[in-house]
Amino acid sequence: MKITLINHSDSLGGASTVTYRLMEALCRAGVEARMLVLDRRHDDSRVAVAASRRRARAPFLAEHLRIFAANGLSRKTLFKISIATDGLPLSRHPWVQDADAIVLNWVNQGMLSLDEIARIASSKPTLWTMHDMWNLTGVCHHAGSCDLYTSHCRHCPLLGRCAGDNDLAARTFDRKMRLYDSAPIHFVAVSNWLADKARNSALTASRPLSVINNPLDIEQFVHTPAKTRRALGLPTDGKLVVMCAARLDDQFKNLPDAIAALNRLGDTNARAVFVGECRNTSLLEQLRIPYVHLGAVGDAERLRQIYAHAAVVLSSSTYESFGATLLEGQAAGAVPVGYVHDGRGDIITDGITGYAAGEGIRPLHEALRLALEQPIEPAALAAAARRYSYPVIAHRYLDLLAQS
Repeated sequence: MKITLINHSDSLGGASTVTYRLMEALCRAGVEARMLVLDRRHDDSRVAVAASRRRARAPFLAEHLRIFAANGLSRKTLFKISIATDGLPLSRHPWVQDADAIVLNWVNQGMLSLDEIARIASSKPTLWTMHDMWNLTGVCHHAGSCDLYTSHCRHCPLLGRCAGDNDLAARTFDRKMRLYDSAPIHFVAVSNWLADKARNSALTASRPLSVINNPLDIEQFVHTPAKTRRALGLPTDGKLVVMCAARLDDQFKNLPDAIAALNRLGDTNARAVFVGECRNTSLLEQLRIPYVHLGAVGDAERLRQIYAHAAVVLSSSTYESFGATLLEGQAAGAVPVGYVHDGRGDIITDGITGYAAGEGIRPLHEALRLALEQPIEPAALAAAARRYSYPVIAHRYLDLLAQS
């Protein structure tokens, strides 16, 4: 079987990382899997750039000009919404035409239009893995407290001027409805929480839907690190609490909650380790416990070694579709701690596979304290992480495609 996965990038952002891992998992299961992207970072012959930068720039600019115009020439939320009006003609790409099945992933920012998705899905068995809420809303990727998508998106809070004929959210919602009505797409949610959201959406409630979590190459993670803390740039004493994100001060990562909860630990031997970009480093300077900020860590082996030294892996995000960093830490024997009102609930069973925090700084601090004082055996954590191993997740995708 030949499977082509389509995603905006092969490594830039969470959806890209897990899509690349899915390709690798499928290949190890004996499938000829390949990946089409716009942003290619891996030196891997199985990954191809779908179009030149110049060619890809045109639909990107066209889509954002439409948003800019419909939003009263405001740039405030320009990159928080997607409308998929413009894209590349990937239905004609050799890797799409030659495939037995297509797995769509995060295909926004001018990569695929809804019309082009219809052309692909009408000619090939198509799964669409949802990494956020965009598939089930009008234009947003994170609905937050808004529930308009359960009936019909309109007057979107992210659009300043959207009334009447210029209601971009309503028009995009209708275009998605027409696509889903006509194209035989099977949706895959990466967590039970996201699946519940899809079942409540007027767009996706009646569509074929399965839950398959993101894969992780569990065998690559170790409990006993091969490198010293000093060699990795880590604090040489204390229990390490690691927090990872592509951008730590992204509003959804909710860094202030993490800092406040860590500060409540008081005079302990906890040490904080932050991995990822942070433009507003003044936030980190508010910490009252020792910490290091390692910046972005592009070396996967180095990151695994950091996790292996960690006692706790922390996520304070306001929203996570799944929670890949918690799973990575769990596989290395670090105790996952985080809010569980979303996809992280698939990873953390309180007191068994991690410590779950209720909403707010005090519950997050309490979960942190328990993780440091009552750690869970690394072997038990690694066993829990095996639910997401490459063979398990690959065969779930293959079973689903066999039914298509």
